[in-house]
Formats: sequence, C-alpha cells, structure tokens
Amino acid sequence: MPEPTALLRRPRRLRASEPIRRLVRETTLSVDDLIYPLFVTHEPNTQREISTLPGQYHWSVDRIAGECEAVAALGIPAVILFGIPAEKDAVGSGAYRDDGVIQQAVRAIKRAVPELLVITDVCLCEYTDHGHCGLVRGGEVLNDPTLELLARTAVSHAAAGADLVAPSDMMDGRVAAIRRALDAEGFTHVPIMAYAAKYASAFYGPFRVAAGSAPQFGDRRSYQMDPANRREAIKEVLLDLEEGADLVMVKPALAYLDVIQAVREAVSVPVAAYNVSGEYAMLQAAAANGWIDGERAMFEILTGIKRAGADIILTYHAKEVARRLGGR
Repeated sequence: MPEPTALLRRPRRLRASEPIRRLVRETTLSVDDLIYPLFVTHEPNTQREISTLPGQYHWSVDRIAGECEAVAALGIPAVILFGIPAEKDAVGSGAYRDDGVIQQAVRAIKRAVPELLVITDVCLCEYTDHGHCGLVRGGEVLNDPTLELLARTAVSHAAAGADLVAPSDMMDGRVAAIRRALDAEGFTHVPIMAYAAKYASAFYGPFRVAAGSAPQFGDRRSYQMDPANRREAIKEVLLDLEEGADLVMVKPALAYLDVIQAVREAVSVPVAAYNVSGEYAMLQAAAANGWIDGERAMFEILTGIKRAGADIILTYHAKEVARRLGGR
C-alpha cells in the first residue's frame, strides 16, 4: 500500500475517542431544552397509563403536583398541560371555567413546585362535543367567533397562575385576541408561545386518543396547515409575531425538520418544536419489539430536531432524557 501523503486529510482524528467527540460536538442536547407534556383528568386519585403512549399517564388534579415535583427534581424546566374534562359541550365551556381541570391543576402545581414553569395549551378541541378547535355552525368551523373563547381560556389560565400560554387552535388572529385580553386583565407579563406552524398531520393519532379530542366529523385541514407547504409556515410565523407572540412553534417536528430550519433562519425569537405523540409511539413500539435501539434512536431524533434549529423541544421523552443526561 502506498504511503499516504503529508497532505492527506484525516477527519477521523477528531472522532477517535469519546472525550474528543464531546469536545468538538457541534450540537448539544440539554435538559434545559425540554418541555414535558402532561395530561390532566377530572377523575380523582388517578394515574392511568395511556394505551397509545406507553410510559405516559392520565394524572388527576390531586396527583399531578407529585408528578411535577419529580419532573422538577430531574432538572426539566417546564411542563405543558392538556386537560380531559368531565363534560363537553358545543362551546367548549370547560376550557375557560375558573374551576376547570387545567385551572385546578395549575393552582395545585404552582403551590407545590413554584419554580417549575407551567405552560397551558389553549384550545377548545378537548372540551367540545364535536372535537373541533373552534365553534361550529352548519358543519363549518367558525374563525372569528372562536377568538373570544380562546382569549377567555388564556385569561383563565393566567389567573390560575400559568406562566405561559400556548394557543394551538390555528384560528386566524387568535394571538392578537389573546394578547389584548391578557393585557386588559393585567397579565402583560405572561408570554405567548404560538403553535405558529401546525400541520394537519397523521402523527397526532395517539394524542387524540389520550385527550379524547378526535373530531366527530370531517377533519382539521381547513385550519391546520397542508403538510406540502413550507413557505406558508414562514407567513404564519411572521403573522403570529406581528400579533404579539413571544415564541413560536413548529408541529410536528420529525417530518418537518426543513420547516424548523427555515423558521429558525427567518426569526430571532426562540423556536420550539413538538416531538409529537405519533413520533414517540412509533419509536416506543419499535424498541419494544427489539427492532431498534430505543435510547440511541431517541437521542438521535432529538439531537436532529435541535440541529435543525429548535431551541426548545416538547417531548414525551423528557424524563428519560433527563435521567440519561444525569439531571438532578
């Protein structure tokens, strides 16, 4: 074999050992990047595993604070709450009741773990008997009449002690409506994390079972984004920022890494990405069947989401990641 020339480049020198790989690593996943989603049920004394999300649970209000203490002990900085009410109606009134399941949960968590950032999902789909994210008339999801109810929901969450609200409905103008309502009620300090580029995705199935939020007719493609569109995501993000959003989100994450990158390049605010239920469930199923190394794949996926440009990742893997990274 001929001798290599002195000018031969050897990139492998910087891959030779774990210490040197750590030293030159371009993208680092941290516990500080994570938000952990939690499902809160109206049922008392409940910790019930969700069939479509192995390792995730429905938590009752009286037990959610204990779970959040465990989350905080791992160093995870934030949770986002989704509610399962006792009753649903056409106008989603459970979303904005002062004694609603999320409002009760926020109060319980902030009493027990005041340092944990509590984010609330602002939407009607979990609370309407038709399963859509807005008011419905004649089979049509109404945009403008829905805005007042979303704003009422956000204000009720802030009044309960939520640190940040996250509208996920994809109604036009909802960020502006929520910002005006929060400011009018004295909650000028409460940020808005807008689900700015939320796609009409097949990857939400396990979540809809967990939250009981599947539409009872039709689908959500008239208000959630077409998966084929990338430029439209930038338009949606910029509109939400103009209306007062403080952070923006891309959802889902794994099939939309190019969108995350495009949004990151277009804005200077923090960018979040939601590693959604279907992405989590597929990995859990493959790992359970021995088809894949679940832990390695988990870190590879989450690192890829961050490498694409996400500053913040909402993920059901958050506790497992924190444990593996040696969180507190």
